[in-house]
Amino acid sequence: MGLAEKWWEIEHSLPSGWTDAHISLLMHGERYASRAAELLTPANPVRRGLRISFYTAPHGAGVGPKAVARLLTRLDVEGLPGELTLVSADAPEARAAAETVWLADAWKALVAELPEDWSDVYAELALDSSDYLQPAALATAPLNPARWGGENAFRFRAARRFGYGASPDMVRRCMERLDERGITGSVRILWALADTQPVGTQGPVWYVGGRPV
Repeated sequence: MGLAEKWWEIEHSLPSGWTDAHISLLMHGERYASRAAELLTPANPVRRGLRISFYTAPHGAGVGPKAVARLLTRLDVEGLPGELTLVSADAPEARAAAETVWLADAWKALVAELPEDWSDVYAELALDSSDYLQPAALATAPLNPARWGGENAFRFRAARRFGYGASPDMVRRCMERLDERGITGSVRILWALADTQPVGTQGPVWYVGGRPV
């Protein structure tokens, strides 16, 4: 079974109304992993050795499911062998049933999952109520949060060593402020880069919807 066909199988197994999915691709060799990461660049993949991870979403963050199929078809055409698996999928019903987690703890867990040489991340803070928008904006002001679309969410950047974005410790402190104020929601990392080496700049630039973020 080709990777594109496997993705078709995974996509049709996702719950109704799914909002995003975390996909893992394990390549069968260093050379294959390197080439696969290049071909998957539009999906902003995170590579750890032979394993490549990326997100897809039918709307908003991440490449769409059709784009994933096109990207994986490129791998199939070049005969790159690998194993595609679904790590997790999110749906409105699943989020409603999930147990509330402290935002500071959630951020700490996300950072722990990043590769040791991570340098930059683009993250999203989704709030459980529009009533939280104003107080959350004040509590997270050091992150330079930006509203996204019509959702009750902010997006922000973090940088581990240098460049544009708040430090991971500052992000954690801002999440603690939200916890202290009883502001609930979820935080997730949309895209991550590792071992970037900016020359004459303050870091990488992501483009979402045709504009830099």
